Amino acid sequence: MDKFVLGGLVVAILIAIMAPYLASSDPDGLESAAEKIINPEVSDEAVLESPMPDYVIPSLGEDPVSGVVAIIIGVLVVFGLAYGLGYILKKKET
Repeated sequence: MDKFVLGGLVVAILIAIMAPYLASSDPDGLESAAEKIINPEVSDEAVLESPMPDYVIPSLGEDPVSGVVAIIIGVLVVFGLAYGLGYILKKKET
């Protein structure tokens, strides 16, 4: 099972490395639809500032490398949370 989890993490990190170079610069369907129907009277300001807006690290700029770093951080955070939750919730073997 450890090899399976480690293999999944490696695949996720490889996808994270390739994603900024393969992604389209056009907005996705949800973002495009929101731009068409959004009410101009409604504020679009965020309640909280994102630590990595638009999948980039602000201090690294709008570079694809910044996107790679941001996505890898996201993958590791989500993996850590999921693994930790699974560890806490797993049944103890008798």
